[in-house]
Amino acid sequence: MISRQYHKAPGAGGERVLLVMLPGAGSHANEFVEHGMAEAVHARGLAVDVCVAQPDLGLYLDGDVAAALHCDVIEPARAEGYARVWLLGISLGCMGALLYAAAYAGDVEGIVLLAPFLGTKGTVAELGRAGGLRAWAPAQSAATPQEQRMLIWLRDFLIQEAASPALYLGYGREDRFATGHRLLADALPSARVISTEGGHEWDTWRRLWRLLLNTLPLDAARGETGRCGGR
Repeated sequence: MISRQYHKAPGAGGERVLLVMLPGAGSHANEFVEHGMAEAVHARGLAVDVCVAQPDLGLYLDGDVAAALHCDVIEPARAEGYARVWLLGISLGCMGALLYAAAYAGDVEGIVLLAPFLGTKGTVAELGRAGGLRAWAPAQSAATPQEQRMLIWLRDFLIQEAASPALYLGYGREDRFATGHRLLADALPSARVISTEGGHEWDTWRRLWRLLLNTLPLDAARGETGRCGGR
């Protein structure tokens, strides 16, 4: 079960988008509201409703987070008439977003990764030794099953230069996971990547989110997001 709270765009017209925000380990979904990240969306007058969702940590450990998101968040959103869904993850929440994309291709229009957890230090070192995300192979990998599932989808997505979902990355250059972030940044179009000074903390994420909101096509019609995988 995933707890969730909705923060609807005040007075915005047109087709409404649902943006699902997933926190990192040790954070609570309410912090998206406390740190002004939902308000930053609504301040732009976008027809975007925000859902802050709180998956239990055990869902990540058991590999069930994608199914839980589908049953508890995405399917109810579809039933309420949302045709366009975006996911935003911070740190471990990015794993949830990517695992969802791996399990339910085509369900989401876009994914925003802020300071993504792409695996343990050992897994990220594997990616580096392989020459990057596109070259990595799971054979003999020491990555966990969940890490492998996420990275296989991400690798294939990048190789295919898939148009959907639109994938955006933001990270702080002093983040403790920045080695993995740079590997992903190297594989994405530069227009889909924003970095700034800062570490693995809310001050950095808030700054990145405001910068990314300048580029995200949240007010565009479906299909206008362009290609995402390659440069």
